[in-house]
Amino acid sequence: MLDTAALSQLSEYLTLIREPIELAASLDDSTHSRRLRELLEEIASLSDMVTLVEEADARTPSFAIRRIGSDVGVRFAGLPMGHEFASLVLALVQVGGHPPKLDEDVIEAIRALDGGEFVTYMSLTCQNCPTVVQALNTMSVINPKIRHTAVEGGAFEAEVAGLGITAVPAVYKDSEVFAHGRMEIGDILDKLNPSSAEARSKALDSLEPFDLLVVGAGPAGATAAIYAARKALRTGIIAERFGGQILDTASIENFSSIRRTEGPALASSLEEHVRSYDVEIMTGHRVSALTAPSESDPLFSLTTGGARLRSRSVILATGASYRLMGVPGEQEYRNKGVTFCPHCDGPLFAGREVAVIGGGNSGIEAAIDLAAIASRVTVVEFLDELKADAVLVKTLNSLPNVTVRTGVRVLSVLGDGKAVTALEVENRSEGTREEIPVAGVFVQIGLVPNTGWLEAPALTNSRGEILVDPRGATAVPGLFAAGDCATTPYKQILTALGSGATAALTAFDHLMREGAAAPATIDA
Repeated sequence: MLDTAALSQLSEYLTLIREPIELAASLDDSTHSRRLRELLEEIASLSDMVTLVEEADARTPSFAIRRIGSDVGVRFAGLPMGHEFASLVLALVQVGGHPPKLDEDVIEAIRALDGGEFVTYMSLTCQNCPTVVQALNTMSVINPKIRHTAVEGGAFEAEVAGLGITAVPAVYKDSEVFAHGRMEIGDILDKLNPSSAEARSKALDSLEPFDLLVVGAGPAGATAAIYAARKALRTGIIAERFGGQILDTASIENFSSIRRTEGPALASSLEEHVRSYDVEIMTGHRVSALTAPSESDPLFSLTTGGARLRSRSVILATGASYRLMGVPGEQEYRNKGVTFCPHCDGPLFAGREVAVIGGGNSGIEAAIDLAAIASRVTVVEFLDELKADAVLVKTLNSLPNVTVRTGVRVLSVLGDGKAVTALEVENRSEGTREEIPVAGVFVQIGLVPNTGWLEAPALTNSRGEILVDPRGATAVPGLFAAGDCATTPYKQILTALGSGATAALTAFDHLMREGAAAPATIDA
């Protein structure tokens, strides 16, 4: 089942197990069960601390990982390979007594929860699913009143279809919908106990002012924090999640010195690098307001929740988000057929008709990937020709189950109240309308800078990008910007890294010379 290298690596991880565990498997004669049995037998053979037993469960194939003589355990339904193999390894060692890497206040907050029965539906190609699976697994290890099962949708298609799930990760609590999309432990805690969010916000109020505060933790923000810390600046980085857009990137093949990697792996490496320095990392927080220095207050002030952070300088590296179509039905059927991640949600539309909105590189790459899964893919492009690279268009045109519609405007997303059923479009030159029957709509029409919260039009251009000079400086002394939220050219990971470094070095120069300029205001 596992190759020699994977077995060797897994064997090393299993040495972290401190208390004996059992793998309690529910199996039958199906192909899925035979593959799962093979995997579990290999795991058990690598450590004397692991025992394989069999039991009956409502979901077959599945298996529980249990700490013998305790209530600690988690369950996987299906075969946790692909992106979820890391979740399996982490569950093995944590159930086996290896302590989670969490702050004590977070651990205490988890222990204080009432508990509940959680089920996460995921796909093995989903980059966001492991974060949710690992978070809930960790929480169930810390607090056995929390029970968690991770269900691989491909092995339980009837169950997924019966629930109408068309986007993953999809989390249920006590048989009711709990959440969709990527969530970390802090997000889950806040949803289960809103007072925990207030407590975490209040904790920020006690922090001393920073020399440099970075807003955003994608490639630009992470690099800025590293460069600032290396300059011995008191540095903080605040963001909703660490990694930014790259967490949603399946394959990265143009990162110099690394032939190929995946977004979540790169995000993990960036976070590990930042944590190796003395940087105050604050995730799970969204900054909602920024006030520039004034005659009465020489520091920048940033508001998040009910807390306020202070800093001598600020780098905005808030990145960008998926652009919406802005048509009727789009929001109503989000996670009910309207989606943005072909890698995450594509497997849920196997054998069904789908549409891809957008004829740029991301749209055509999505259509090519989906053509291997869906029965038919219709590409809908507003312009009169596709704008993707010629090599991608050539590949697309070679696929027999792909239809390309150019010069077409999307009017609305149609559905039956539970799921998408069709896409209403209009031919721009002829003015004719039609409905294209589809079960899924994958929106790939570019990105919008995450700058709407600034409420300072003088800082941005017509596209919402923060105006910066070649050194990353804005018109406000001490305020800088980097990455996809700024007017830096070529929105690429490498250019974001470079712009983050540039902004940090420019901020350092500014701080060394501050006091020479009069205070400015955001609206100046």
